[in-house]
Formats: sequence, structure tokens, C-alpha cells
Amino acid sequence: MLDVLTMATRGFRAAFLLVILSGCATPVADYQLPPEGLIWSAEKPFSKEAKADLGADARAFSHFLKGQLLLTEGEFEPALKEFEAAAQASPADSFLHFRLAQLYLRRGDLRKALGEAESAVRLEPKSVDYHLLLAGLYSALGDNQKGLAEYNAVLKLDPKNQEALLYAGALYLQVEDYARATQHLDELLKLDDNSALGHYYLGRVRAKSKLYLAAEQSFRKALEFNPKSEAVLMDLALVYELEGKTEEAIQTYQRLLQVNPQHAWSRRRLGELYVGQNKLDEALRQFERLEGSETDPRDTRIKIGLISFEKGDYDRAATEFNLVLAGDPENDRARYYLAATYIELKANDKALEAFERISEKSEFYADARVQAAQLYERKDQTQKAIETLQGVIKKLNDRKEIHAYLSVLYRKTKDFPRAIQSMERVVALDPKNDEAHFQLGALYDENKVKDKSIASMKKAIELNPKNAPALNYLGYTWAEMGVQLDEAEDLIARALKIAPNDGFYIDSLGWVYYQKGDYPRAVEQLERAVELTVDDPTIIEHLGDAYEKVGRTDRAVARYRESLKYSKEAEQTKRVREKIQRLEKKI
Repeated sequence: MLDVLTMATRGFRAAFLLVILSGCATPVADYQLPPEGLIWSAEKPFSKEAKADLGADARAFSHFLKGQLLLTEGEFEPALKEFEAAAQASPADSFLHFRLAQLYLRRGDLRKALGEAESAVRLEPKSVDYHLLLAGLYSALGDNQKGLAEYNAVLKLDPKNQEALLYAGALYLQVEDYARATQHLDELLKLDDNSALGHYYLGRVRAKSKLYLAAEQSFRKALEFNPKSEAVLMDLALVYELEGKTEEAIQTYQRLLQVNPQHAWSRRRLGELYVGQNKLDEALRQFERLEGSETDPRDTRIKIGLISFEKGDYDRAATEFNLVLAGDPENDRARYYLAATYIELKANDKALEAFERISEKSEFYADARVQAAQLYERKDQTQKAIETLQGVIKKLNDRKEIHAYLSVLYRKTKDFPRAIQSMERVVALDPKNDEAHFQLGALYDENKVKDKSIASMKKAIELNPKNAPALNYLGYTWAEMGVQLDEAEDLIARALKIAPNDGFYIDSLGWVYYQKGDYPRAVEQLERAVELTVDDPTIIEHLGDAYEKVGRTDRAVARYRESLKYSKEAEQTKRVREKIQRLEKKI
């Protein structure tokens, strides 16, 4: 028997919303946290090599001393002016440029700091301290290549310089040269295995290289030296997520929140992980705490609304979404979810209104129009549903699911040419979709185009040899035509292996036996098919035909009359009545 499956359209289910909430289950495939301490500290004591030589210029020396005194008294800006005067008085003194660079850095004026650091290095190219400061400034200003060049200059002067090894490793991480990053950090840790930053950056390199277990080990080592480091705890939690160690990730986020209860990002991730575990009450508590601490709680309110939706608390979900819209009337995401909530509250008119208000520019526009079309269909306004989807297609002609739904609606209105056209578009967009080929074949059949129907069913089976509906459909088509009956029997037998209790497939097999003239076997299969389907007029008619062939005329008439009770097609009704009249003359 023909089993024309209607291609499903998307609706609102709890699982759909969970997917949205937990869509960032592994948001850390790429690390975006900024490296710590890449600028060489302005407060770090300089080495013995970095010193002033101002004996030749009394004015420079005087300004220098005044500057130092003012710094000790906390008079930063007057001190800075004295150092500027000292550098002007003695422009060839590298240390003054170095000291000015430190002070500009302290003030946050990186460009001026850079200029002074460059002057210091030009005047004294063998100074490790000067190169370190210059390297840090280059990296802070985003010029990683120049920063690396300066760190490598330090390593030429001092191959075991730990700062240069550390920060060069960090910069190589930033430019995604993981081999060199690992080389520098390994060398650092050989010199000092107690370097917390060394272990931290090595962990990040390993995580970037997808060596998650090794990264985990590095982060845990870093925590031995600094158990309250938020950066390390965060990266460790992220690595746990990437490893699929959800419980360990949760525990680490909880530990981080003990260190800093205001760490919003960690609380958000914790809530999302709870959602993924379907621990909705725990998730809700995290987002409620987050909402209370945020200046802009829109995103969090949406998540609270989605969780409430998931819990079946539709009133609260609607409240949260409306709160978002009160402050942000153009928030289409909140409006879309509000509409979904109204559907659950049986407020379909409100839902329809919300869907209709979603902007054409919104990422939710297409889905909203599909949902609006479904609501129109529920109201028996099929033509309005069609018009709604036609408007979407003009803008989004590549959305196969919309074309599929349009095909369903056209079929519902008996507009088979347009139904076929829409499904042909689905096939064009997704030529390897066996279900689309099956649906197209069924439409061709309904439109009396047998050759195209058969070709589409063959294609569906080629793409998916286990497509039971297509196997059955093609087998039944040949049985109806009375051709290739052995092949038809084989196809239907394959379908029955997949779905052995499908009454429609059993009817198809019975009809093959009927066409082969094996009427006793036909009766056997068709009786079973009627038991499984109960009220299908065609299957009941088939059984009546088989009864007639084995001489059970009374039973045949009874089945024909039963078929009339369920028949909705005028052609079938006329045919069955003629059969009854013919047999009654024989009784």
C-alpha cells in the first residue's frame, strides 16, 4: 500500500531549547584569553648594566636627582618633567631614555614609551634590560614579530634569560608557532621548574595543539604555585570541557567562583554545563545570581526564560522574555522565544502576532515565518500559510526546509504542479537527500506521472538502500501496474525486514501475490494487513478482491461495504459500489 509520508516541519520542543542553551558546550576550541605580563614591568629593578652616566652634564644630573626625589615623594608628573629635561640635556645617555620609557609605560603612554625604549636600545644595543622593555612594548602594541626579534636579541646576549624564554614562548603561542613556543617554554622550565607562568603558557600551547591531557597536567602544575589564579583555573576548566570531563569542569568553575564570586563568565559556563546535564534547577540558580550582578542582564534573562520553558514554567518564561523586550523592543531573539512560549500557553493569536513582528533582517526571520505559517495552517488558513512562506522564499530561496513545507501545503490544496515544483527545488538544493527524492516520487505518482515517480523512487533507494517507504512504494507501484512482480516482491520483502509489522507494507506484499495469481497467499497477507491498519479503505478493498478470487463472495461483499465506510475518494467509492452490485447479482 502507498505510504506517503509528510515531510515534517520544525516545531517547538524542549530539546530544541536545550540545544540553544548548551550550544556552547565546547566554546573553547580556540583560546582568546590575553597573555599575562607580556610587558616587562616598569617597576622591576634594573640590572647593574642599566645605570646613568651623567658626570659630564651637570644640568642633566641635576634634573635626574630632582626627578628621583619627586618620585620618592609621589609627585609623578613633576618627576616625569624632570626626567624629560634630563634626557634633553644629555640625549646620548641611554639610561635616561630607558628610565623615561619606564615612566611613560607607568602612565600608560605606550607610544612615547616605545620611542624612548627604541632610543635606549639604539644607544646601548647590548643591554638586556633595554631589549626586554622594548620587546614588551612591541608586543603590547600588537607588533609580535618585532617583539619576538627583541626577545631573540636578548637570548643571543643571554641564552638562559628566563624572562626572554617565557615571553618569547608566550608570543610564539600568539602567532601560532607552537613548536617554537614549546621549545622556549621547555628550556625555561629546565632552568626553573617553579615558573608558574611557564607551566601556564605551556598548558595553553598544548591546549592549542589539542594535547588536552598534557595541557591539563601543565595547568595543574601551575596551580601548585598559584592555587587562586583565575586565568589558570579558567583554562583548566575549559580543557576539562574539551576532554569531555564535565564533572571536573564543574568542580573547577566552582573553585574559581570561590576565589572570585563575581566571575561572570565562569558562572555562565557553570549554568550552561548544568543545562547540558539537565540539572535545570542548579542552572537556574546560577543564572539568577548572574542576573542580579549584571548591568545588562538581557542575555541572562533569555537563558532564564529558556530554562523556565524547559521546566514547563511558561508563565515565568513569558515574563522573562517580556522583561527583555521592555528594555529592548527590537530584540528578535527574545520575541521569537516569547512566541514559542505563547504557543505552549495556547495563546496562538499572541504567538502569531509575535512571529509577524520579527524583522526581515533578523536571523530568526525565516524560522518565525515558518512557525507563523504553521499557526495559519492550524487555523485552517492554508492559503495564508502559503502566502507567508512565499514571502520568505523571495528572500531566502536556498532554504530547503521552507520549500519542503511549501510542497506539503500545495499538496494539501491539491496544487500538484506547484507541490512538485517546490519539492524539485528541495532536490536541487540537496540532491543526496533520499527522503526528498521519495517525497518527489510520491508527488509525481499523485500527479499521474509514473515514469518520473519510478525514477525518483529508484534514486531514493540508490541513495539509501534501507529507505523502507521508497522500497515499498516502488514495489507497490509495479504491483499496481502488473509488471516486474518478482522485483516488486523483493523490494517489499526488503522493506518488511526493516519494518516487519507495517500494515501498508504487508498489504503491498499481499497485492503482489494477488497480481501473481497466488490468491490464498494474498488472502493470508491481506487479512494480516487489515488487522494492523483497521480502517484503510484501500487495504480493505484489496482483501475483498482476494476473497472474491478464492470464492468467498459473502466475505468479499462484507469487506467492500466496510471499505465504503472509510472511503473519501469519489473514484474509489464508485468503483467499490460497482463491485458490490456485480457480486450481489451472483448471490
